[in-house]
Amino acid sequence: MSSSSPQPRRGNTRQRIQDVALELFAEQGYEKTSLREIAERLEVTKAALYYHFKTKEDIIISLFEDLTRPIDELIVWAEEQPRTLETKRELLRRYSKAIAACAPLFRFMQENQATMRELSIGETMKNRLLRLVELVRREDDPLTDQVRSVSALFTLHAGMMFLQHMKSDPEETRLAALEVATDLITQAHHQP
Repeated sequence: MSSSSPQPRRGNTRQRIQDVALELFAEQGYEKTSLREIAERLEVTKAALYYHFKTKEDIIISLFEDLTRPIDELIVWAEEQPRTLETKRELLRRYSKAIAACAPLFRFMQENQATMRELSIGETMKNRLLRLVELVRREDDPLTDQVRSVSALFTLHAGMMFLQHMKSDPEETRLAALEVATDLITQAHHQP
């Protein structure tokens, strides 16, 4: 018997919808997945799903906003810090954890680039990344050091996206990518 409590925890139901939608999008593609299928997988009525989300786009946009909020908070934090090597190392540590939590969303973005362009989520992510680049790079540094700084961020992405198919534990892979990124930022920051 399905539970129909009068007021289920909204956040919990909302998150379950997001998780199941992302699962279905990964299994059969975003375009081929319907709200009805999401409702069926959740064993709820389409009306119950509608209470939280009117469209698939609403689900993806909400998921994107929820999962990337820590990245926005990180940018705000970093903008208030001195541009020291320790700040940059801490930014890399926090960013590494934030993107690891977003791994399913990043996979969705990679596999559904046309949809990402339509929803302008890709543009928002690009702007976030450009802001992070400005926080780790110094314009007056030699070009090779600027490349090292930017490469540190992309090393974290590579660790999450491209190394996920390796046989190693995801956390070990994340930490290895973080170590390489930290080495790069340290080399780039050899002078104050």
